[in-house]
Amino acid sequence: MATTVRRAVVTLPAAPLGPENPLPPLSPLDEPHVLDERSREALPRRMARQIGYQPLRSLLPVRLRDGYGRDRSETALDAVVLENEHLRATVLPGLGGRVQSLLHLPTGRELLYRNPVFQPAAFALNGAWFSGGIEWNIGATGHTTLSCAPLHAALVPAPDGGTMVRLWEWERLRDLPFQVDLWLPADSPYLYVGVRVRNPHERPAPVYWWSNTAVPEDPGTRVLAPADEAWHFGYERSLRKVPVPRWEGADRTYPLGSEYPADWFYEPAEDGGRPWIAALDHSGHGLVQTSTDRLGGRKLFVWGSGPGGRRWQEWLTEPGTPGYAEIQAGLARTQLEHVRLDPGAEISWLEAYGPLAADPAAVHGTDWAAARAEAARALDAALPRGAVDAAYAAWREHADTEPGERLASGSGWGALEVLCGGHKLPGTPFAEPDIGEQERPWLELWRTGALPGGPDPAAPPGPGPVAPHWRDMLETAPADPLTEYHLGVAQWHAGDRAQAVRSWERGLTPAPSRWPLLRCLAAADAVAGETGRAAERYAEAFRALAEARDGRGGAAWDAAESALGREALAAQLDAGRVREARAVWDRVRPGLRERGRFRLLAARLLVAEGHVVAARRLFEDGITVPDLREGDESLAELWSALSPQPLPAHYDFRMRPA
Repeated sequence: MATTVRRAVVTLPAAPLGPENPLPPLSPLDEPHVLDERSREALPRRMARQIGYQPLRSLLPVRLRDGYGRDRSETALDAVVLENEHLRATVLPGLGGRVQSLLHLPTGRELLYRNPVFQPAAFALNGAWFSGGIEWNIGATGHTTLSCAPLHAALVPAPDGGTMVRLWEWERLRDLPFQVDLWLPADSPYLYVGVRVRNPHERPAPVYWWSNTAVPEDPGTRVLAPADEAWHFGYERSLRKVPVPRWEGADRTYPLGSEYPADWFYEPAEDGGRPWIAALDHSGHGLVQTSTDRLGGRKLFVWGSGPGGRRWQEWLTEPGTPGYAEIQAGLARTQLEHVRLDPGAEISWLEAYGPLAADPAAVHGTDWAAARAEAARALDAALPRGAVDAAYAAWREHADTEPGERLASGSGWGALEVLCGGHKLPGTPFAEPDIGEQERPWLELWRTGALPGGPDPAAPPGPGPVAPHWRDMLETAPADPLTEYHLGVAQWHAGDRAQAVRSWERGLTPAPSRWPLLRCLAAADAVAGETGRAAERYAEAFRALAEARDGRGGAAWDAAESALGREALAAQLDAGRVREARAVWDRVRPGLRERGRFRLLAARLLVAEGHVVAARRLFEDGITVPDLREGDESLAELWSALSPQPLPAHYDFRMRPA
């Protein structure tokens, strides 16, 4: 059977993503995967150096995706299907290129954890993310900002004469283009994935990449990798080396052997040989992932058997769905690290995904060395290391091949950068026709030296780039309020906070709509620890937004009012301005007040006013916060102020011991 590639539609219950948050993310990055200084002292030198190498400080220029809810309805998602006689791979170009399914056709076995619903949750760096399948994480520590974003996709000739699917995009946190090429050789039970990241700039760039694969979390499933030690990260801001498989009385290679969510970054054994990781069930069958040597990191993520991890598992799908764990592969030993990519350089590798069958007695035996040796033997018999290296060499000859038939379109930001920077990126065309409504004003700035205003000067400003060359253009452009707003955002991203504040202040006086600038100044005050002044400016900004809106409708206005209302109300409470908080609440439209984040703030407000019983009644009636972030303990903290009773199970999202 020859390999086929076809368009398809996947229909499943899905919650709409909703609009982007139009407020630029100016607060320090809220990412749970950070270390305290004491933990770094005992780390190997190279690991410590890469952990300290340009960690992400800001989400700019990316916007938050927090406009989704939890009401799901049957939705058709565009897909691309690659199929041969062994495997059927289903890819979702519109959702970060996620491999949603990898079906082993001879047995009918799904090799991945396939989520039966699409339910966004706040796990990506910029918010919306969903569980299941194979995801491609680029940018910085955490789930990529492209988790729920469309990628460019097209057909390209494959190394074996067939057809492969190319995905590509411009990653905006680090301003790096990347590509992911997927193909199924006609007679192969393995999906090949060629990945390339390029640095077209004249400066070095930090690179992060982890390929995360969700696998079923059956009680008998064991995760195997060529390692006798692992670096354990348990959401307590510490990283420590522990033995594999047993630690503190439990076998941690079984996903349910841990109580709390945890990362296990495997330390390659001296005799480990090629990089690989596998998840095999009680019968010795399951999925294996292997790669060329450049992608040398391997990790197991588990939700654990405790109440917090189980609650998150329920939150990410529908009731009754079995759980999952993740086996992952990356460029460094841990996900806290970034590697340097020199100017004009590129980095590439090849991955392979497919079925593995090994002797269950050996795989699940008490002799760990024998267990991983059996898995390694089975892998070598099914897919020799030389075959992977040869496939990589063959793919490299096709990596620059220009794509043919287009299957999907991504953003226009890459086209803007390529056009303005004159970059040559064979194989990944970022063409001017890709430039859309969001990018068009910036193309005009590059061509004319002036940033054009929109049809409604009071409307929420659109997004913009923040790289040094764009900042330079903004500094020499005519100084109108919109230009000062974007210049301040770019200066803030560069770390020049004082100059950013001056730019926003300059734009205030002539601004037709003051609320975007006031909000930026309020956020700057909050970061500086000036909670009282931040609260005052937030309250003024929220009043100014209501005046500017003046009956205007549209998703952008709704998103702006919701986002600024949340920030303004939280700022009053943080500053102890209870009366002002109530005034902000009274200006929030009734339709917004019923949303989960506002109900949580309402409970905080009631506690601050001394109405503890009323606040507890809100909890009893139910508070559902769709954009609850990974590691967020606000529900537990507020409940402890309301009741001496244990935290109700449906509010228990805690990922670490108390």
